[in-house]
Amino acid sequence: MNVMFEVRGSTGLVLPQGDLTAETADSFREQFIRWMQGATGVRNVVVDLGAVGFMDSSGLGILIALLKRVSERGGDLKIACLGKKVRLVFEITRAYKVFEILDTVDEAVAACK
Repeated sequence: MNVMFEVRGSTGLVLPQGDLTAETADSFREQFIRWMQGATGVRNVVVDLGAVGFMDSSGLGILIALLKRVSERGGDLKIACLGKKVRLVFEITRAYKVFEILDTVDEAVAACK
């Protein structure tokens, strides 16, 4: 899985590309952890799922683990740009009750302030 990272002030922007499944979840988590270790000024994180075409329960589990990691740092993790298939996973599992989900990255970054 290809993951790009950006920083906007004290908010990190995470942009995974591809499917977030059991096959790619470990790679995504490892890339995120390495990035967070180097991004010491980042407190809050926005995960832009706009380029994720499909996500299974393993992908959702990784997002929950990342939420915990960011929370331990004193920050918050927001989700942005859900496509139909990915949104369905959040609805079926009721994970929308765990994450704040916003329509755009800009809205999510603004919500972190």
